[in-house]
Amino acid sequence: MQLILLGLPGVGKGTQAKVLASHLGLLHISTGDMFRDAAEKKTSLGLSAQEFMSKGQLVPDEVTINMLLERISENDAQKGIMLDGFPRTIPQAKALDEALKNRNSPIDAVLYIKVPEVELLARLTGRWTCSECGEIYHTQTNPPKKEELCDLCDGVLSQRADDQPDTVSDRLNANREWTEQLVTYYEDFSKLHSIDGTGEMEEITERLISVIEMVSAER
Repeated sequence: MQLILLGLPGVGKGTQAKVLASHLGLLHISTGDMFRDAAEKKTSLGLSAQEFMSKGQLVPDEVTINMLLERISENDAQKGIMLDGFPRTIPQAKALDEALKNRNSPIDAVLYIKVPEVELLARLTGRWTCSECGEIYHTQTNPPKKEELCDLCDGVLSQRADDQPDTVSDRLNANREWTEQLVTYYEDFSKLHSIDGTGEMEEITERLISVIEMVSAER
């Protein structure tokens, strides 16, 4: 299957993508991980993306699209993909559709995780990330066993600049615009499935799997 997880920052896309990809035997592709991997391999696209990111700038669509297309052409992507963080724009969505059409493997479903923005504000301002392995913690829902240290690798936990309370609202506003555009785009193709993202992580996973199983049965 070819699946996309869509939603505002803080809805849990990254966490759910890892769980679902493992459960379904799909390749989980995170835009951030893809950028870092390409940069470490020093590919021309990876170095180009790193140049923009190091300046705090968004990576242009052309670079992001080409990097994604390069990634999904690799052997491990042929078993199916779970996209997390891509597409972010309509041009990216159209380029992805065209590439998958050429492979005769179009997007099966776009899973739109919805959470009230009041709850997202609380989630994002309490989130801390391991500087070594990227594991995510939350002061209320998933605190580390040792204060400011990762349970998995003892890496130091830090709060991203865009998780600071005074920037979270701006971040949600910016992401809402392109998310709503993609929602409309995929609705027009009858690919969009909305999922309630409130509650325990396991409950949300079950809702997502239920939708995926329904889509699979209809293929």
